Amino acid sequence: MSQIIVFGAGGRAGRAAVAEARSRGHQVTAVVREPAKYADLLAVDGVRTVAGDVTHARSLAQLSIGHDAAISAVYDAAAQPEAFFASASRALLDGLAQAGVSRLVGVGLASVLETASGALLMDTPGYPQDYRAFYLGHAAGMDVLRTVPPGLDWLVLSPAGDFDHGGARTGRYRTAPAEATSRISYADFAIALLDEIDNPQHHRTHVGLEAA
Repeated sequence: MSQIIVFGAGGRAGRAAVAEARSRGHQVTAVVREPAKYADLLAVDGVRTVAGDVTHARSLAQLSIGHDAAISAVYDAAAQPEAFFASASRALLDGLAQAGVSRLVGVGLASVLETASGALLMDTPGYPQDYRAFYLGHAAGMDVLRTVPPGLDWLVLSPAGDFDHGGARTGRYRTAPAEATSRISYADFAIALLDEIDNPQHHRTHVGLEAA
């Protein structure tokens, strides 16, 4: 049994990660902005729901002490994407190091994942550009992670295309390059997140996932 802290536990990916971690017997700290809004998380046995800000390294460190690994599924619709994701990555690197947490698995974005041709998905012909600032925000967060010296063992997982929002748990997934039509359910994605904590296979990189 491990102690796992999940930042952004109130979102769909975060909730799926919490549920998968508990199904494996792990103890979970679920970090959200306002715990009172998440009565369902507060009621789950083995889950401690707390308030936290992933952009503040000192408070992040205090919350993370005693944990074996961290999952980050954070998003702030009110923030400028590049500033938010870069700040979150810096705070995670600093705070987790202070707390002695050595494994971080983040939830990323297919738009900044390489396709089979080597181009980023967001740069392929016909790919929607309305949210390019959001894509670039994720890229900025990745750039921060890539600068960290060996010590924190980080990994970013993303759907190879997008989430299948109504998809069920199948228990199967596979790694894949970016492809706009690819899909994976939140539940199967969470299996991959926890597999990479229980038995790490990928390190210091960005990996795409899809239904198998």
